[in-house]
Amino acid sequence: MQRDELELDLPPAFEIGEKVRVRKLLKNDGTFPGQEIGAVLAKKGDIGYVASIGTYLQSSYIYAVHFLNTGFVVGCKKKELESVEETNESNAPRE
Repeated sequence: MQRDELELDLPPAFEIGEKVRVRKLLKNDGTFPGQEIGAVLAKKGDIGYVASIGTYLQSSYIYAVHFLNTGFVVGCKKKELESVEETNESNAPRE
C-alpha cells in the first residue's frame, strides 16, 4: 500500500470469526482498561479470533481480537496480525 493510499479504500484483510496469530509482542499503551501501561496483552505467536472490525482515524482498520487463553479482546492493526490456516484433519495421512 502506498503512503497516500487509505487502507479503508480496500476491504478488510481479515473477517469476523477468522483465526489469527499475533506477529509481535502487544503491550498496553494506556487504552486497555484494567491493566497497567506496559502490561503484556498478547505475545508473539498467540492465537485469537477476530470479534469485530472498526476503524482508526478514518484511515485504517482495527481488528478486535479475542484471545481465548487470556480472555482479553485487544485492538490490533493489520500489520500486527497474520491469518492462521485451519488444518483439515481428514486430509491427514492414515496409518
